[in-house]
Amino acid sequence: MFPLKPISAESISGALAKAERYRLLNEPCQADSICRDILLLEPDNQQALISLVLALTDQIADDPGAFSSALQVARSLASDYERAYYSGISWERRALASYRSGRHGMKHSIYEWLAQALDCYERAEQLKTHGNDDAVLRWNTCVRFLQQHSELTPRDEEVPASVLSE
Repeated sequence: MFPLKPISAESISGALAKAERYRLLNEPCQADSICRDILLLEPDNQQALISLVLALTDQIADDPGAFSSALQVARSLASDYERAYYSGISWERRALASYRSGRHGMKHSIYEWLAQALDCYERAEQLKTHGNDDAVLRWNTCVRFLQQHSELTPRDEEVPASVLSE
């Protein structure tokens, strides 16, 4: 096996820009790798953690472990707002990836994942700084998606079968 090579502290700024560029080029695996290189050097680098969450959520459709990894990284972010907001992004992208993959038999799960995203965005909105409406924008996107896809519904509450006795 070949060893990983460390990057220098001076290259972090450029590496963060490259990670963003690779995400925009739809190369999330490249962005993921770059973020992990940065985090080896600076484990608490918030920009790298956020980019890693986003790169992982970009991979949800192709990697079954990407969602749980993204959620785990989101939980490690420094601020309550960012933990809530990026957890919401993770839930939302999980739902949308499932929907786009044609797994419409999962309509209840997709709905519930979007509801979980909405819950996260609502918490983030309560923690936001003045002028930051990112959580509201994400909330509205999820609500509009649910409005356009009325087949996505919550599970019916299961009614227990009555017990017949002699």
